[in-house]
Amino acid sequence: MLGGDIKINRMGFGAMRITGKGIWGEPEDHDEAIRVLKRLPELEVNFIDTADAYGPDVSEDLIREALYPYGEIIVATKGGQTRQGPDQWVPLGRPDYLRQCVQMSLRRLGVKRIDLWQLHRIDPKFDRDAQFGVIRDMQREGLIRHVGLSEVNVEEIEAAEKYFKVVSVQNMYNLAQRQSEDVLDYCEKNNIAFIPWSPLADGDLSKEGGILDTVSKKLGATQSQVALAWILKRSPVMLLIPGTGKVNHLEENVGAAGVELSDEDFKALDKAGNDEWNKSK
Repeated sequence: MLGGDIKINRMGFGAMRITGKGIWGEPEDHDEAIRVLKRLPELEVNFIDTADAYGPDVSEDLIREALYPYGEIIVATKGGQTRQGPDQWVPLGRPDYLRQCVQMSLRRLGVKRIDLWQLHRIDPKFDRDAQFGVIRDMQREGLIRHVGLSEVNVEEIEAAEKYFKVVSVQNMYNLAQRQSEDVLDYCEKNNIAFIPWSPLADGDLSKEGGILDTVSKKLGATQSQVALAWILKRSPVMLLIPGTGKVNHLEENVGAAGVELSDEDFKALDKAGNDEWNKSK
């Protein structure tokens, strides 16, 4: 349950990759992007993560085109990042801009309330409490149902919770990227959904003869499916959002929910991932 009152499946979808190269502009294949989105309910994926900065605007527009009215699907979006070009991301946490982000996302998605709105980044150039304060105000006004944060530490979550209940945290996390282990532990203790972005590990772990190769061949799964299955088993508060702009890749990702890792395989993957993380420090 997200926020205690929204029932969602733990395998969600990240809608960043349905945009153009560098997360900029329209997708190369508009019709394929629409097919991906329309396939989600057929695969029982009922949680979509997007942001106003994806495109910008393009991802939200495509989601509305493909899926409105959304029925049982929860569309979560984010604000607080600006775009100047492909692969360029600049936080902007000015309170009136954050309000504009919410108002424009409401318009693009065609809804009166956003079920989950996440602050894309806390902007260090503006007072943190002012950013949290305007989010609290918008929640009280009924524009936002639940609030989440992205790329934060434990202290920042606790600071935000003086203003609103944090129901989700979206940080980078995968087998080989473990910098948010303490945040994940905090989320688990406090029943906060942890949404890992960039959930697929690469490097030595994915090489031929590596741990992902070995376990995937044993289970008859792909390496990506094994990596995603490890994340799901890592904690009950995990909410996965692997993203893609291709239907076949979407189906592969969703298939990870059916991959059952033994405790032995989980521990072997965990150790290899930790070793990889420690080498990179």
